[in-house]
Amino acid sequence: MGEVIQFKRPKVSERHQGNTLCRSGFHKWEVFKEKQFDVKQGKLITVYQCKRCLKIKSKAL
Repeated sequence: MGEVIQFKRPKVSERHQGNTLCRSGFHKWEVFKEKQFDVKQGKLITVYQCKRCLKIKSKAL
């Protein structure tokens, strides 16, 4: 028989890493779709997505 390996439970801080920042409003935005045309406004928009919580926001150019 093989050795029995004890697995450690992840710490609470490791499980929720980054989520507390997003809840406080400190998102990590990156460009999701660049220069997309919005028909209603008639403008080019850039779509941003947070790396940690996957929330989406858009910004008109």
